[in-house]
Amino acid sequence: MDRQRNAILEALLDEHDFTHESLADEVNKVAKDIFGRPGGCSDRHVRRWISGEVRWPWTKYLLPLERIFDRPAQALGFVPRGKASANLPRPPRPAQQEEEPVVQRRRFITASAATTVAVALGIDETPTRGRLSMSDVDRVHERIGRMDAHFFSIGGGPLTSVTTAYIARLRDALDGCTYGDRVEKSLHSAISSLYASAGWAHHDSGDPTQAALLHTASLQSAMLAADPSATARAWSNLALQARLEGRHREAVQITRAALDNRRARSDPRIASLLHARLAIGQARIGDRSAAARALLGAEKAYDRVDPGQPAATWLAFLTPAELSGLAAIAHQAMGHYDHAEAATVQALDLLPPTMRRSRTYYSVQLAELQLAQGEHEQAAATVAGIDASSLDSRRITDRLATVHRTLTA
Repeated sequence: MDRQRNAILEALLDEHDFTHESLADEVNKVAKDIFGRPGGCSDRHVRRWISGEVRWPWTKYLLPLERIFDRPAQALGFVPRGKASANLPRPPRPAQQEEEPVVQRRRFITASAATTVAVALGIDETPTRGRLSMSDVDRVHERIGRMDAHFFSIGGGPLTSVTTAYIARLRDALDGCTYGDRVEKSLHSAISSLYASAGWAHHDSGDPTQAALLHTASLQSAMLAADPSATARAWSNLALQARLEGRHREAVQITRAALDNRRARSDPRIASLLHARLAIGQARIGDRSAAARALLGAEKAYDRVDPGQPAATWLAFLTPAELSGLAAIAHQAMGHYDHAEAATVQALDLLPPTMRRSRTYYSVQLAELQLAQGEHEQAAATVAGIDASSLDSRRITDRLATVHRTLTA
């Protein structure tokens, strides 16, 4: 019989980030769990399976392989020697492996307000035992993207507990699963993204202290992931945190440091966001000419965005509308209220309907600018058009309440 390469097994090795040596080690480890002793597998065995030299390995290897890849031997590309050889014994999985996910799911969701979001996103389904593949991590990133969309729609709200719980689960996966280098870095990148989302959720809920800690943790995980985009995001969030706490010079210094990152400068969306936030920081410290240059830099960077290239989910909010809103904040800091009002109106005109949080945010900002210029009737009309009933953001609703009190005073 002609030798036929086992392309299925070869593809599975790539998907699960296995080398020949690491798969052999994993087979031996699982064999010890099943049979009570290692299987004696080596990288040579793996090469022979892939080359087709061995089309049906011994049972002591097949059963661990089935356990590792969670599929029957023939679905791994192996061809039985006859009907008898195809009937492998089926030892039961250890009770701990069967029961543990159920226990974890019971522990995972505790806060009733967050349950609906957690279940809808399916974030309690990430494995914390076994072998993690890139497909598993891709599903994690997809769920984080849906979390970000939830935030853009209605604000932080229950995400404060959901993101924290999901971080704990992914850390359990880091400790309890096996994986290759590529999966490990991608998992750290996912955790960095979750820390950033958690930071924004706490910021939206009026907890700046916890937000700062989470943004710092996001930077640490981004560095472990060796992910320039995640690192730039973390620095950007830390700069924003410094600005919100009144440390404007520090915010400028952090943003400049982020822009020194070559990857940040080369990604037009990230560069545009950083330049826009740099403009706000420079406006706050009174450097108007530098703020104007930074706003121009934000526009030039955004002009380089390829519309056919999808943005990272955390950057989905960065549209021409958001850039107009950020420019308005810079103009407001410089005392240019008329320019700030015009830019805010432009942001509201450009915002898509799905960005409800941003629409409420910039509507409140417009009312604040109108009050600052003595336009009380216009501010009252702006406030009358705000529907914050579905919004879950203490930060924005507190600002709206302040506007209401000013109008009624």
